Amino acid sequence: MARRKSTRGSKIQPSVLTMSFAVNVIDVNTESTIDLSQIASLVNRRFYRQGINWAVAGFKMISPAGTTAELTIGKLPNTWIMSNSWEKSFRAWSKMNREALQEAESIRPKFLDFKIYADDVHHAAGYGANLLPVGFVPGQWVSSKFVIPKTNGTDDTISHEIIATGANYPGTGASGLNAVSLIEGYAASRALPDILDPNMPDDVLLANGSTPQNYLGALFNEGTDQTADVIEDMRFDNKIAPYPFENDGTNLDTMYPNGANQGPALEIHDIEYVTSTTIGGTTRLKGGNFPCGLVRLQTFNVTPAPSPENPAYFLLQVDLIPGNHRGYLCEPMTEM
Repeated sequence: MARRKSTRGSKIQPSVLTMSFAVNVIDVNTESTIDLSQIASLVNRRFYRQGINWAVAGFKMISPAGTTAELTIGKLPNTWIMSNSWEKSFRAWSKMNREALQEAESIRPKFLDFKIYADDVHHAAGYGANLLPVGFVPGQWVSSKFVIPKTNGTDDTISHEIIATGANYPGTGASGLNAVSLIEGYAASRALPDILDPNMPDDVLLANGSTPQNYLGALFNEGTDQTADVIEDMRFDNKIAPYPFENDGTNLDTMYPNGANQGPALEIHDIEYVTSTTIGGTTRLKGGNFPCGLVRLQTFNVTPAPSPENPAYFLLQVDLIPGNHRGYLCEPMTEM
């Protein structure tokens, strides 16, 4: 029997599916960030762009004997807002680069990529603080920048790195540059809901008497009728969006989830507790999808209290899922 040739799309390339990290905890509360695209590039020695929505099978944390702690896994929010924010800024960044390279296309870097930070914590620490698999050292992994012209009538520009969540301009990061927020930038570029939707005319209530203005509403008035009361409810109830927004009568700034003012943090993916009865010191946390492959590991209330002189060493294992994207199950952020 002749062997059937496999199609390019059906072949799953060999790739490392389990990655192990030594987490050096030197305080009772510690935050660490993993960039799955950076890690996959290291362990497979091939370039994976950050703009990928990664599928993760699960996490396993092995804690020191006698240790108790709260473990939290966070990620970029799994929302249409995050998806649209990323894509709109990615398109703008690509256009900026394309226009700059029109007369110098030959200098385009081979590994040019839209790389962002998860939040202000990640930005302050820098990519140099990302967790790497045991035994690996990093290659070049550099944040993308928006080069924004100043509005002072000169040719001056200012460069900003990029965070996904939180407020614009959180402060100087590890690179020495400030940052702008994907979600805040998206929110600032969009129209607001109508504060009254629908905006009803006052005459809608005038459906009684000998000369009704709302004569259509008066056509079937048989004396005592509930129409006027119902319309009164319609006039004042359910006319404003069920989420806060700028100029809604209360809030004076944009209120997009995971931006500056509404849940200004990463999405909590899972929480587990390490206790004195945790069998073998092994704690498992659920898998899921992780936009841009950015994973935040937080250890809270670690006891005995660790210190730089007496740290607590945790071992984290991340299990990925085999698939057709160069060995992994994932999708481009443009398809999120």
